[in-house]
Amino acid sequence: MLLYLLKTSEVRKWLIHSTTALGVFMSTLDASIVNIALPEITTYFHTTVPNTEWVVIVYLLLISSLLLTYGRLGDMYGHRPVFVGGFAIFTVASALNSLSPNIWVLIASRGLQAIGAGAILAVVQAIITDTFQPSERGKAIGINAMFVSLGLAAGPSLGGILVGTYGWQSIFIINIPIGIISTIWSWKILPTKITKPQKFDIGGAVTIFTCLSTFLLAVSHGHIWGWQSSIVISLFFAALISFTMFIYIEIKCDHPMLNLGLFKNRAFLAGNLAALINYLTQYTVTFLMPFYLVSFLTLPTRTAGLLMSTFPIAMMLASPVAGTLSDRFGSRLLTSAGMVIICSGIIILGHTENFTYVMNAFGLALVGLGTGLFLAPNNNAIMGSVIKNNIGVASGTLALMRNIGQVMGVAVSGAVFSNQLVRYSLLNDTTASFTLALHDTYLVAAIIGAIGAIVCWSRGNQIGLRTTISPNESIDQSNSGSKYP
Repeated sequence: MLLYLLKTSEVRKWLIHSTTALGVFMSTLDASIVNIALPEITTYFHTTVPNTEWVVIVYLLLISSLLLTYGRLGDMYGHRPVFVGGFAIFTVASALNSLSPNIWVLIASRGLQAIGAGAILAVVQAIITDTFQPSERGKAIGINAMFVSLGLAAGPSLGGILVGTYGWQSIFIINIPIGIISTIWSWKILPTKITKPQKFDIGGAVTIFTCLSTFLLAVSHGHIWGWQSSIVISLFFAALISFTMFIYIEIKCDHPMLNLGLFKNRAFLAGNLAALINYLTQYTVTFLMPFYLVSFLTLPTRTAGLLMSTFPIAMMLASPVAGTLSDRFGSRLLTSAGMVIICSGIIILGHTENFTYVMNAFGLALVGLGTGLFLAPNNNAIMGSVIKNNIGVASGTLALMRNIGQVMGVAVSGAVFSNQLVRYSLLNDTTASFTLALHDTYLVAAIIGAIGAIVCWSRGNQIGLRTTISPNESIDQSNSGSKYP
């Protein structure tokens, strides 16, 4: 029966799409479900909060630092082994997480889990691009983005239920059966790819890993360690040196990790820059809003969670529609409008002195709606701007922009809020100082978002994007070198 379905191209491509939906849902669910368990993990292991934070930090750093490497490996050896291998590693690591005897083993196991999750996320967009024709690629990317929203929305509530009922280990145990099924399903469904042998750019992989890990660690901890501290300055210096070495290696290498010529493409450059700005603005909201609702307004956690769920729900509803529209009308108008709507939502949320449930939910829904309008068309434009043998790297680069934007969103908002809070505390009471500082932070995010809208508009009219098939390749997927098991 499965072989019969695989021979039907219309069914086959949606079966392939189902593997990517499982991949992004599992990855985003795991990323959002862990945070709520951190307090119990801290108590269980009798450790400190700074130690427990590394459960999250090591996951983020390793995923971000390996995305380009995985993207390149996907272009060299096919996306199937990278994706399936990632799922297998993720599943094994989930079991190790649940069995961790101390905090350090848990941190190491989370690092292994990040290695698997990074492989999944790096090639998701490439698999979709390789499977769907340009006329319906936006629709497929939009549906995939819907599962990202589902993972983000389900994580906190599901995590709270599991941790409260069965303990923190349950948030990792639940991954095991799902991971096993997903690994087998992906191995059965995804096509193999016949590739020509190429030399892997080891120097580029090492230098870009060093650059990204040191840069992201410095950005994420600069406000804690001090931006002028010796450790932060040293990390930034190491990032600069390794980035310089990476550029030199890529220029000289016959088979580089990253084809720098991609950034000469305006659609590719503008799309990735816009993606970074988008994630920076939305993470400003998702990072600071819980502090405002729970710590400042003292709302019950469940109430705050319900309010914040309006963001991923609106995003989930908008993403498939926006993806479908981008197939017909291009990405320029949709992404620009999405960023403008995000800015409007942030400005509404910035009026913290006049809190009402309706206005807060409306502001968050606008941010979600704008994000949903932005993501699928922007991803579609990026993946449609490169030739077929670069889609793995393009997919990895796009995922990297997401992670860098997330880290920078937390860092920038944290730094602005802290500085403004100190400034206003000298002149006002605690209540006024908090609301004024939050207002200024959201204003900065809205200004950055407006710059993102300009970047989106500058990409030009992209209706009728060329396909990702190079001139020497057949558009017919049956002749693309793929062999379905």
